[in-house]
Amino acid sequence: MSIFKQARAVGIAVILAVLAGCAGQVNESAQGPSKVETDAERAAREARQAEFLAKQEAAKAKQEAASAAASAAAKTAEDLRKGAMAADTLFFFEFDRSDLKQDALDDLDSHAKYLASDRSAKVRLEGHGDERGTRAYNLALGERRANSVARYLVIQGVNRSQIESMSYGEERPLSLSRDENGWSRNRRVELIYQ
Repeated sequence: MSIFKQARAVGIAVILAVLAGCAGQVNESAQGPSKVETDAERAAREARQAEFLAKQEAAKAKQEAASAAASAAAKTAEDLRKGAMAADTLFFFEFDRSDLKQDALDDLDSHAKYLASDRSAKVRLEGHGDERGTRAYNLALGERRANSVARYLVIQGVNRSQIESMSYGEERPLSLSRDENGWSRNRRVELIYQ
Protein backbone atom coordinates (compact mmCIF):
# COMPACT_ATOMS: atom_id res chain seq x y z
CA MET A 1 0.00 0.00 0.00
CA SER A 2 1.16 3.38 -0.75
CA ILE A 3 1.68 6.01 1.85
CA PHE A 4 -1.13 8.10 0.48
CA LYS A 5 -3.62 5.30 0.77
CA GLN A 6 -2.50 4.60 4.33
CA ALA A 7 -2.74 8.27 5.27
CA ARG A 8 -6.16 8.44 3.76
CA ALA A 9 -7.37 5.37 5.66
CA VAL A 10 -5.97 6.74 8.91
CA GLY A 11 -7.68 10.12 8.29
CA ILE A 12 -11.02 8.45 7.67
CA ALA A 13 -10.64 6.35 10.83
CA VAL A 14 -9.86 9.46 12.88
CA ILE A 15 -12.88 11.30 11.49
CA LEU A 16 -15.17 8.36 12.25
CA ALA A 17 -13.80 8.12 15.79
CA VAL A 18 -14.38 11.82 16.38
CA LEU A 19 -17.93 11.60 15.02
CA ALA A 20 -18.70 8.56 17.13
CA GLY A 21 -17.45 10.34 20.22
CA CYS A 22 -19.54 13.44 19.47
CA ALA A 23 -22.74 11.50 18.91
CA GLY A 24 -23.00 10.51 22.56
CA GLN A 25 -22.56 14.00 23.93
CA VAL A 26 -25.52 16.34 24.65
CA ASN A 27 -25.23 20.04 24.06
CA GLU A 28 -26.12 21.44 27.46
CA SER A 29 -26.54 25.04 26.35
CA ALA A 30 -29.04 24.14 23.59
CA GLN A 31 -31.21 22.17 25.99
CA GLY A 32 -31.29 24.84 28.68
CA PRO A 33 -30.90 24.31 32.35
CA SER A 34 -32.95 21.51 33.81
CA LYS A 35 -35.85 22.84 35.84
CA VAL A 36 -38.14 21.01 38.21
CA GLU A 37 -41.71 22.38 38.38
CA THR A 38 -42.67 23.52 41.85
CA ASP A 39 -46.07 22.81 43.43
CA ALA A 40 -47.10 26.46 43.05
CA GLU A 41 -46.15 26.51 39.37
CA ARG A 42 -48.02 23.27 38.75
CA ALA A 43 -51.10 24.65 40.54
CA ALA A 44 -50.94 27.86 38.47
CA ARG A 45 -50.62 25.85 35.23
CA GLU A 46 -53.58 23.64 36.19
CA ALA A 47 -55.63 26.73 37.11
CA ARG A 48 -54.91 28.26 33.68
CA GLN A 49 -55.94 25.02 32.00
CA ALA A 50 -59.16 24.87 34.04
CA GLU A 51 -59.93 28.51 33.19
CA PHE A 52 -59.38 27.82 29.50
CA LEU A 53 -61.69 24.79 29.60
CA ALA A 54 -64.33 26.77 31.51
CA LYS A 55 -64.22 29.53 28.88
CA GLN A 56 -64.63 26.92 26.13
CA GLU A 57 -67.64 25.41 27.93
CA ALA A 58 -69.20 28.86 28.47
CA ALA A 59 -68.76 29.74 24.80
CA LYS A 60 -70.32 26.42 23.80
CA ALA A 61 -73.27 26.97 26.17
CA LYS A 62 -73.75 30.51 24.85
CA GLN A 63 -73.75 29.25 21.27
CA GLU A 64 -76.29 26.53 22.13
CA ALA A 65 -78.51 29.09 23.90
CA ALA A 66 -78.36 31.42 20.89
CA SER A 67 -79.23 28.52 18.60
CA ALA A 68 -82.17 27.54 20.82
CA ALA A 69 -83.38 31.15 20.93
CA ALA A 70 -83.17 31.43 17.14
CA SER A 71 -85.07 28.18 16.79
CA ALA A 72 -87.75 29.39 19.21
CA ALA A 73 -87.99 32.72 17.38
CA ALA A 74 -88.36 30.92 14.06
CA LYS A 75 -91.06 28.72 15.55
CA THR A 76 -92.85 31.76 16.97
CA ALA A 77 -92.62 33.59 13.64
CA GLU A 78 -94.01 30.54 11.86
CA ASP A 79 -96.84 30.30 14.41
CA LEU A 80 -97.65 33.99 13.87
CA ARG A 81 -97.64 33.50 10.10
CA LYS A 82 -99.97 30.51 10.37
CA GLY A 83 -102.27 32.48 12.66
CA ALA A 84 -102.40 35.37 10.21
CA MET A 85 -103.07 33.08 7.26
CA ALA A 86 -105.91 31.41 9.16
CA ALA A 87 -107.49 34.72 10.16
CA ASP A 88 -110.26 36.33 8.16
CA THR A 89 -109.15 38.81 5.50
CA LEU A 90 -112.54 40.42 4.86
CA PHE A 91 -113.67 43.17 7.23
CA PHE A 92 -117.24 44.46 6.87
CA PHE A 93 -118.65 47.91 7.70
CA GLU A 94 -122.01 49.44 8.45
CA PHE A 95 -123.83 51.58 5.90
CA ASP A 96 -122.03 54.89 5.31
CA ARG A 97 -119.49 54.13 8.09
CA SER A 98 -115.73 53.59 8.16
CA ASP A 99 -115.21 52.58 11.80
CA LEU A 100 -114.14 49.02 12.53
CA LYS A 101 -116.56 46.53 14.02
CA GLN A 102 -115.57 44.84 17.27
CA ASP A 103 -115.69 41.37 15.72
CA ALA A 104 -112.93 42.33 13.23
CA LEU A 105 -110.36 43.18 15.89
CA ASP A 106 -109.25 39.63 16.79
CA ASP A 107 -108.47 38.81 13.16
CA LEU A 108 -106.75 42.17 12.67
CA ASP A 109 -104.66 41.49 15.78
CA SER A 110 -103.44 38.21 14.25
CA HIS A 111 -102.44 40.03 11.07
CA ALA A 112 -100.79 42.84 13.05
CA LYS A 113 -98.69 40.43 15.15
CA TYR A 114 -97.42 38.66 12.06
CA LEU A 115 -96.70 41.87 10.15
CA ALA A 116 -94.91 43.40 13.14
CA SER A 117 -92.72 40.30 13.49
CA ASP A 118 -91.85 40.04 9.77
CA ARG A 119 -90.95 43.47 8.41
CA SER A 120 -90.56 42.04 4.91
CA ALA A 121 -94.25 41.05 4.73
CA LYS A 122 -96.52 43.53 2.97
CA VAL A 123 -100.29 43.87 2.61
CA ARG A 124 -102.64 45.70 0.31
CA LEU A 125 -105.88 46.99 1.82
CA GLU A 126 -108.66 47.33 -0.74
CA GLY A 127 -111.63 49.42 0.36
CA HIS A 128 -115.08 48.82 -1.15
CA GLY A 129 -118.57 50.26 -0.91
CA ASP A 130 -122.05 49.21 -2.00
CA GLU A 131 -123.73 50.68 -5.06
CA ARG A 132 -125.75 53.30 -3.21
CA GLY A 133 -124.30 56.79 -3.45
CA THR A 134 -122.28 58.41 -6.19
CA ARG A 135 -119.19 56.81 -7.67
CA ALA A 136 -116.93 59.54 -6.21
CA TYR A 137 -118.52 59.23 -2.76
CA ASN A 138 -118.07 55.45 -2.75
CA LEU A 139 -114.42 55.76 -3.80
CA ALA A 140 -113.80 58.18 -0.91
CA LEU A 141 -115.72 55.93 1.52
CA GLY A 142 -113.70 52.87 0.39
CA GLU A 143 -110.51 54.84 0.98
CA ARG A 144 -111.62 55.88 4.49
CA ARG A 145 -112.40 52.23 5.27
CA ALA A 146 -108.99 51.03 4.05
CA ASN A 147 -107.28 53.81 6.01
CA SER A 148 -109.25 52.83 9.13
CA VAL A 149 -107.84 49.29 8.92
CA ALA A 150 -104.35 50.66 8.17
CA ARG A 151 -104.48 52.95 11.23
CA TYR A 152 -105.47 50.03 13.46
CA LEU A 153 -102.58 47.91 12.15
CA VAL A 154 -100.09 50.75 12.68
CA ILE A 155 -101.34 51.26 16.24
CA GLN A 156 -100.69 47.55 16.82
CA GLY A 157 -97.03 47.95 15.77
CA VAL A 158 -97.02 47.42 12.01
CA ASN A 159 -94.72 49.70 10.02
CA ARG A 160 -96.77 51.94 7.70
CA SER A 161 -94.40 51.15 4.82
CA GLN A 162 -95.70 47.56 4.88
CA ILE A 163 -99.24 48.71 4.05
CA GLU A 164 -100.69 49.87 0.75
CA SER A 165 -104.23 51.31 0.84
CA MET A 166 -106.50 51.72 -2.14
CA SER A 167 -110.19 52.06 -2.93
CA TYR A 168 -112.36 50.47 -5.58
CA GLY A 169 -115.59 52.04 -4.36
CA GLU A 170 -118.54 50.16 -5.83
CA GLU A 171 -116.58 48.77 -8.82
CA ARG A 172 -115.83 45.26 -7.46
CA PRO A 173 -118.86 43.91 -5.60
CA LEU A 174 -118.81 40.53 -3.83
CA SER A 175 -122.56 40.22 -4.19
CA LEU A 176 -124.80 41.33 -7.06
CA SER A 177 -127.94 41.17 -4.87
CA ARG A 178 -129.71 44.50 -4.72
CA ASP A 179 -130.89 44.07 -1.14
CA GLU A 180 -129.47 44.74 2.33
CA ASN A 181 -127.82 41.30 2.51
CA GLY A 182 -125.96 41.88 -0.78
CA TRP A 183 -125.06 45.47 0.04
CA SER A 184 -123.68 44.47 3.47
CA ARG A 185 -121.29 41.99 1.73
CA ASN A 186 -120.01 44.77 -0.52
CA ARG A 187 -119.19 47.25 2.28
CA ARG A 188 -115.78 45.82 3.13
CA VAL A 189 -111.99 46.03 3.22
CA GLU A 190 -110.02 43.13 1.81
CA LEU A 191 -106.58 42.46 3.28
CA ILE A 192 -104.31 40.84 0.67
CA TYR A 193 -100.76 39.68 1.35
CA GLN A 194 -98.29 40.54 -1.41
